[in-house]
Amino acid sequence: MSVSLCREDGVYEGGRELKATWRVSRVTLDALSAIEISVLWYTEGKGDMDLHVHYFQRLEEEQIRRSGLADQQSLTCLLPATPLSYHGRLIRLRWCVRMRLFLNSGREIVTDQPFHLVAPKSIQPGKSHRVNAISLGFQPPRKRPDAGNDSAG
Repeated sequence: MSVSLCREDGVYEGGRELKATWRVSRVTLDALSAIEISVLWYTEGKGDMDLHVHYFQRLEEEQIRRSGLADQQSLTCLLPATPLSYHGRLIRLRWCVRMRLFLNSGREIVTDQPFHLVAPKSIQPGKSHRVNAISLGFQPPRKRPDAGNDSAG
């Protein structure tokens, strides 16, 4: 299974649209009971973890069968202005597109595609978004060496 963002640098301005595509592979239709796709933020670090789901879609067995798994599916949502991604010494606030597969066996498979939410109008046209993200203290998401070679097993 895989999730791909429309922006290679993974940096999005608050109040703007996020577009992503997702696909399930190496899992048969008969093995799936549901698929959830969500856009969320969570905190890491000192103290309790907070998590907030901004966008959520769940496909049940019948919907999965109708849409099939061979085709790439799309997700579009309007991002909020805040909270912005943050990487501090004691706490980090991270955004991601999360995909969860629920198998009939009771097993769950989860993958996260991280991205960075930055202040509205902080990305200047024609300038490297990567430079802007790093100047704000963020590292763009790295491509995983296994991307495209996901395994459910």
